[in-house]
Amino acid sequence: MFLALRVLDVSVMNSITEITILGGARHRVEGDVKHVEQVILDAARGSILEFAWLTEAETGESLVVNPECVVMLRAVGS
Repeated sequence: MFLALRVLDVSVMNSITEITILGGARHRVEGDVKHVEQVILDAARGSILEFAWLTEAETGESLVVNPECVVMLRAVGS
């Protein structure tokens, strides 16, 4: 069971999702679309001004997003 969970986590981390925010800026983050969507939804349902914490795909730096500013998510082909 532990091995299956670990394989799932690796596949999520190998995926890249592009986030488009208000104003048209685009950011590529680690994780498949469903995972990134869940992180954003969890933040939106959390406390007031809770942000979604993601990892920028190219630099590995943290990317903090206000869930109310997300316009679109798109899976990026590898």
